[in-house]
Amino acid sequence: MLYSITKLSLSLPVVILIGFLLDQIIGDPRRWPHPVVGIGNFIACIERHLNQGTPEVRRRRGILLTFLVVGGSYLLTWATVLGANALHPLLGLSVSAYFVFTSLAGKSLLDAGQSVLVPLKHGDLNEARLRLSWLVSRDTDHLSEGEIVRGSIETLAENFVDGILSPLFYAALGGAPLAMAFKAISTLDSMVGYRNARYEEFGWFSARTDDWANYVPARLSVLFLLLAGWLGRMPVRQAYRIWKRDASGHPSPNGGNPESVVAGLLGVRLGGINVYHGQPHHRAEMGDALHPVNASDIVHCRHLVRTATWLSLVPALILAYVVS
Repeated sequence: MLYSITKLSLSLPVVILIGFLLDQIIGDPRRWPHPVVGIGNFIACIERHLNQGTPEVRRRRGILLTFLVVGGSYLLTWATVLGANALHPLLGLSVSAYFVFTSLAGKSLLDAGQSVLVPLKHGDLNEARLRLSWLVSRDTDHLSEGEIVRGSIETLAENFVDGILSPLFYAALGGAPLAMAFKAISTLDSMVGYRNARYEEFGWFSARTDDWANYVPARLSVLFLLLAGWLGRMPVRQAYRIWKRDASGHPSPNGGNPESVVAGLLGVRLGGINVYHGQPHHRAEMGDALHPVNASDIVHCRHLVRTATWLSLVPALILAYVVS
């Protein structure tokens, strides 16, 4: 009896640890089956049928889409893990770990930053602009070196939350099913959570749900990034001051938390003018420009994110042990 209780209490932390390590070692193999691709295909199929009618009808159907996709992702993952566990507990553990692994984007995020950094170091701005365009929605064709670096840092900082910390947090709270439910929320936001003619009404609930889901992890990111900065002997007090001063100015209720802390730790200014489809938009500035941004700031930012990612593993394992 004692053995079975111990085994049960340790299974979720083991799943989290295996999934985390797989993400750090393997990343995102392009040819492997990926649940998020399936979620995206399902969203695209349903969106074509539901996103029509009056604005009020589209708003209601957008709520329905969110419940269908998020609830369906949770239930399908739960049923898959349950079926695998019925065949053999080790198979159930392996399937759970695989789902957690696919929900994380630690290595792929750092690789994305490196993909922009390499051409920058070789002075190839055109290639750096192209690779940044794969990561951001803003226009990149005419960005200067400093603007390319700024876009890379903002992407690394903001995606530390929704690509690493949030899925890890939800995996620790509810295992693979809750991690995949979060990925469904994140995928919905990336596909329909835009303020344009097509998605303003239909995607509003998906966008709000993403804000709610990331609310706690975004604020936890401040702690992990400050601790990572302290370990790297960066100006933690300055970063804390910048966070208190600038985080609330970000258009997202969550994005300003990691971005402002990173800006303070690096001593750079983020935000400013971004161009979307030829139209300039001003994003609130965060941080003090103690020096012009340059390629070395991407190096430091990647190190911050990597350290903060590993720091977040320990409390995730503790949380998983407590709730299991």
